[in-house]
Amino acid sequence: MKSFQGKVAAISGAGSGIGQQLALLLARQGCHLSLSDIDLQGLAQTQSLLQAYKVRVSTHLVNVAEREQVQYWAEQTVREHGQVNLIFNNAGVALASTVEGASYEDLTWITNINFWGVVYGTKEFLPYIKQTQDGHIVNISSIFGIAAQPTQSAYNASKFAVRGFTESLRQELDIQRCGVSALCVHPGGVRTNIAKSARSNQSLQSLGIETDGTQQDFEKLLRTPPEKAAQKILKAIRRNQRRVLIGTDAKVLDLLQRFFPAGYQQLSVWLNRLQTWKY
Repeated sequence: MKSFQGKVAAISGAGSGIGQQLALLLARQGCHLSLSDIDLQGLAQTQSLLQAYKVRVSTHLVNVAEREQVQYWAEQTVREHGQVNLIFNNAGVALASTVEGASYEDLTWITNINFWGVVYGTKEFLPYIKQTQDGHIVNISSIFGIAAQPTQSAYNASKFAVRGFTESLRQELDIQRCGVSALCVHPGGVRTNIAKSARSNQSLQSLGIETDGTQQDFEKLLRTPPEKAAQKILKAIRRNQRRVLIGTDAKVLDLLQRFFPAGYQQLSVWLNRLQTWKY
């Protein structure tokens, strides 16, 4: 896809962060928008930021963990806009916990949003996108979908799953030559609201990690501005890339995993033993 002019893009998690910035950048390029989020206030803020642009904007309250809601969103998007060319499966959450300490409830919660939300968004929108013969599926994984980290097992699992799902989808679309492509996005630390919705528990203390100040310390790692992330994603779509890494931290960790596919894990253990974590 070389141009977004006149296209229609659906974006989940559009009330803040990368989703909001994608909406702004696409609107500037003449792309019509179908925006969803579970946060109505955030959606309203995004909608107000888009008033200066002459594009059609629809907003939808959607919990991506609920298939029926995503299905209805896809149907409404086509009904209101006539077509849909792009889906950005961007909504996501985080969980800090040891494997032993993670409850089944928390594991279900993060998997339903981070993985099944992507599956629902892909499968419900894909038939409509294929009708245009000019579309893109954009799924947000993470650098933790390439290299695993301690205390992030559930998040790692959900994002590794998104990576495998999207890479398989991309190959199938290439074989079909249907005019639709797929991109897997691996951000490092991007300044979004993910820290505010993150869950953590006392199991971190078994690793010497204090849970007080978890959110504040997590936010310190989020260094890449969301607008820069959005710019890189749209550039990757125009280039029809299969994968895009966002942030220096993502590129460094990707290289470590490539050159030391097993050794990077031991390096992570050593580094974490050298410091007192305050997560």
